[in-house]
Amino acid sequence: MRFIYYGHACFALEIGGKHLLFDPFISPNELAKAIDPQTVPADFILISHAHFDHLADAEAIAKRTDATIITNWEIYEYFKKKGFEKIFPMNVGGKADFDFGTLKCVIAQHSSSFPDGSYGGTAMGFVIKSQEGNLYYSGDTGLSLDMQLIPSFAVLNYAVMPIGDVITMGIEDAVRAAHMLSCHKVIGVHYNTWGTIELDKDKAFELFNRNGLELILPEIGSGMDL
Repeated sequence: MRFIYYGHACFALEIGGKHLLFDPFISPNELAKAIDPQTVPADFILISHAHFDHLADAEAIAKRTDATIITNWEIYEYFKKKGFEKIFPMNVGGKADFDFGTLKCVIAQHSSSFPDGSYGGTAMGFVIKSQEGNLYYSGDTGLSLDMQLIPSFAVLNYAVMPIGDVITMGIEDAVRAAHMLSCHKVIGVHYNTWGTIELDKDKAFELFNRNGLELILPEIGSGMDL
């Protein structure tokens, strides 16, 4: 399993020869200006909720790549009205098998609305189980006791979680979440895109280390094997 970071909460996983792109937000992100979204591959596009900073490039990338969009019912209807046919609707609690592995949708404590303010359905996180490893992407969320349920059905190798605070979890709650998840390797996302979510990296690394956890903060545009 390979992880590629495209900035903010946008990343990709390569599993079994398939490219899974999560929450495409590249072209409006000044920190990701070196990345051309027209070169980003995708076989599947997973959208956790409807906020602009999680689906800004989804339509263009889906058209170019013919990727299957996996998302909640309301976002499914949104893309269906735009003429997309390769869409797979899911919702919290649902599980489905794909050729990359098993995907289960879990609760994310966050709001969800489209750029025009219309309702965007329930925000979700995703748990992926595959022959190459298991990974949890929380989506935008606050700390939730529901996270304690995840180890009962998935032994996680990695957790991808927001750490920028203000509109999602900060580093303190991400540490508590990692313990609930029984996952000691955390990839931090959703920070530094704007001044309101600026991260003190030294403080973050120190807090995670003190709690026996590994915090991974990839450079935008970089990839690593998990």
